[in-house]
Amino acid sequence: VQLQASGGGLVQAGGSLRLSCTASERTFRSYDVGWFRQAPGKEREFVALITWNQGSYADSVKDRFTIFRDNTKDTVYLQMNSLKPEDTAIYYCGAFVGRSSYYDPNSYAYWGQGTLVTVSS
Repeated sequence: VQLQASGGGLVQAGGSLRLSCTASERTFRSYDVGWFRQAPGKEREFVALITWNQGSYADSVKDRFTIFRDNTKDTVYLQMNSLKPEDTAIYYCGAFVGRSSYYDPNSYAYWGQGTLVTVSS
């Protein structure tokens, strides 16, 4: 499976972006999918996860971000509202393969190349 993340860009604080994670194969539909982000000089951190139809979120993005999927398009989305400068990072999507917890990036495979989100103050 190959994942392609897209939708990043430059936005002012308070603005919105929608990221997409599109898979090359339909088997993607059977995976739980996570979004992570990595800011310069920091470790990759958990942002959100979606199982078949339920999302879970890091506390830092709860009530601002929404994860959802469209299996007819083999795509998982991350709707990001009320963006803050601290949300600036490269955002990656990955498929959960279960080596550890949902919050551990080592539990994911098939990472896409990432998409850069920059939030200006």
